Amino acid sequence: MVPEIRPRKRKIRARFTAATADRHELYQMAVQSPEQDLAFLRRVYRRNHAKPPRHLREDFCGTALLCATWVKRAGCTAEGFDLDPEPLAWGKARNLAPLGAKAERVTLHRKDVRACSDRAPDIRVAQNFSYWVLRKREELLEYFRSVRADLARGGMFALDVYGGPDATDELEDAHRVAGGFTYVWDQAEYFPGSGDYTCHIHFRFRDGSEIRRAFTYQWRFWNLPELRELLKEAGFRRVEAWFEQTEDERNGSGNGSFRRDDTGKSCLDCAAWIAYLIAS
Repeated sequence: MVPEIRPRKRKIRARFTAATADRHELYQMAVQSPEQDLAFLRRVYRRNHAKPPRHLREDFCGTALLCATWVKRAGCTAEGFDLDPEPLAWGKARNLAPLGAKAERVTLHRKDVRACSDRAPDIRVAQNFSYWVLRKREELLEYFRSVRADLARGGMFALDVYGGPDATDELEDAHRVAGGFTYVWDQAEYFPGSGDYTCHIHFRFRDGSEIRRAFTYQWRFWNLPELRELLKEAGFRRVEAWFEQTEDERNGSGNGSFRRDDTGKSCLDCAAWIAYLIAS
């Protein structure tokens, strides 16, 4: 009898390890979905405008991935604002340089987000709760007022919001990412009296290694009604809420699709949710 010969299993070498991984690349893979985000923003903008938006401003832009994705369309230009030189330099080298001549349509500013744009934006956006770094009410109101004054006529401001019963619990939420690593969102501390909110991002790899506190955020937790009131106080006449819909009712995971819902009724049973506020 001829013995059965089974093929040897090939060892799959992990693409990422703590020693070799780049935290900015991991963040973009785990957290950001620029094509999907921009499709949503364009769709909302076109509800009230006959022509498509051309100029985008990305506040707290980091590596400027949104700007780089935006200018891939003909005739589109973008500006990004951030105070941290490291992600700005990384974004120029890794996100803008590969665009070739199109990169010339992006201007990155190492400036406070309350500074004026070179060109009035049709759409201005602050994503990933980045504006929560403004922890005092007067600071956030000043920022919103500067946004309104800077927008093009009929322009739109979009910012995302995080909430739900689990949003202020001290917990870790881990997700496997297609690139072969695990993204860990760590809500380390929350103080209800002040709203002070400390979060970290960790990355874990197949070889057992880990990058602890790849990113740390010292924020104030702002809730949606507070933000809506501040935007109105800043002079925005219309502020709409768009909540992410769930994949299914059993697990409540988001599906990346947003629906207009000013009461949040569609997310009453969600342990945590993400929404956009659209101010115009």
